[in-house]
Amino acid sequence: MSLNWWTIPTQLRVFKVNCKGLACLLVFTVGICGSTLGMCPTACICASDIVSCTNKNLSRVPGNLYKCMKRLDLSYNKIGFLEPEWVPVLFEKLNALIINHNSISSITIGSFSTTPNLKYLDLSSNSLKTLGSPVFQELKALEVLLLYNNQITQIEPLAFGGLYKLQKLYLSYNLLSHFPLDLYTGKYKLTDLVLLDISFNHIQSMPVQRLSSVPAKQLSGIYLHGNPFHCDCVLYSMLIFWYQRHFSSVVDFINEYSCLLQSDLRSYNKLPLLHDNFLNCSESTVNSSFQAFGFIHDAQVGDRLIVHCDSRISDAGTHFVWVSPDNRLLEPDRETDNFKVFQNGSLEITDAQLEDSGLYSCIAINKKRLLNETIEVRINVSNFTLNRSHAHEAFNTAFTTLAACVASIVLVLLYLYLTPCPCQCKSKRRKRKLNQSNAHSSILNSTPPQEQPADEKKASTGKRVVFLEPVHEPKHSQNGKVKLFPNENVIAESILKTTRTKSDSDSVNSVFSDTPFMPSA
Repeated sequence: MSLNWWTIPTQLRVFKVNCKGLACLLVFTVGICGSTLGMCPTACICASDIVSCTNKNLSRVPGNLYKCMKRLDLSYNKIGFLEPEWVPVLFEKLNALIINHNSISSITIGSFSTTPNLKYLDLSSNSLKTLGSPVFQELKALEVLLLYNNQITQIEPLAFGGLYKLQKLYLSYNLLSHFPLDLYTGKYKLTDLVLLDISFNHIQSMPVQRLSSVPAKQLSGIYLHGNPFHCDCVLYSMLIFWYQRHFSSVVDFINEYSCLLQSDLRSYNKLPLLHDNFLNCSESTVNSSFQAFGFIHDAQVGDRLIVHCDSRISDAGTHFVWVSPDNRLLEPDRETDNFKVFQNGSLEITDAQLEDSGLYSCIAINKKRLLNETIEVRINVSNFTLNRSHAHEAFNTAFTTLAACVASIVLVLLYLYLTPCPCQCKSKRRKRKLNQSNAHSSILNSTPPQEQPADEKKASTGKRVVFLEPVHEPKHSQNGKVKLFPNENVIAESILKTTRTKSDSDSVNSVFSDTPFMPSA
């Protein structure tokens, strides 16, 4: 009993001491935060470390706020300019500042010098038009910046200089006409930026080739839907590539992607960009986009090839494994034939061979985040000498075919233009034959030709010929003789009656005729 009696008071005594320590700590904290400059203004609502001063017609930040506040909401007020004096007191613990739905049209350098530890800044639904000088350079710890629903038309490369920890940037519903590529490339690129919402702007084209060098960890967070893109197969190939990689920026908003196809000089047709391939893009164009993004690699026999595993979860705790086309497991720090896998996930093929061609799979596993991703990469290995011989044979065949075509054309031209024309010879031969036939007809006729009426002359246009056939009659009295007609008389009458007019041919025929020339009465 005595043991229990002394134990309980001892425990109570300890408990009392602890209570006194907590009370002292609370008093000390209130003493720091609850000074004369740390009272809650009458126009605001204060809840521990959160202060809300919304819709109070404020043009600047009240000066008597809690210095230990972590979140300040100044939305729906009348703040028009952000100057170095607009926050009069240093708030070192403030990490979230909300200034949306005001009338902010400009920001000067030094406006955030009194809030250096901000991680969340909301400037949406204001009247900002340009972002030139590095106005956010004091915010070294900023992670999320909201600038959507403004009137921004231009962003200079220096605008976000110094925001090296920025992860999410919202620029949707502005008037931007160009993609801000400087956020990913160049001197002031943001390496930690994993989300860029630039949807519903005025962007018509994308720098696809420049974006091919951006890691997948950043590409997967680029939201482009709602922009008036021109119909382009290169853009279509990039978005199809993102869709096949299951980027949420495309999968979740696939119906919001459209393009404008010019039907005439003044009108455009709006087409769905990612439905049923309305653009009828060729397979080679799509494959070239995959090749530009590093998912199709070409190599020659004997080359050294390094293929990167461009995963979205490639952080420090990610483990990479490759699977070859013949289902061999390729792991880091273990060489298999001519394959080697590095710790960062890259695959090295020291001596590429034809049998190394095929589809490789890179598996990225992060056990801490319970995430994994599989990426497929196609490698094509070809033989340069073999391809060159095939190309030489194809060239020889094409050259032979071309030479044969040229020779055929030359022969045809020679036949058409260098062979003498037979027209004159044929006309002369016709005249001779006609003269000879007229002469023979004049010899057969014993009577002079009679003149015919003009109508009959015109009607008679040709010669009439009778062919005589022998008639055989099987009679024994003939002793094998041939009888032409039943009356055994040979009737050979010339029925060649040609209507002739007085011409040179009459004079020629009269020379060969036995009958005297009888002039017409």
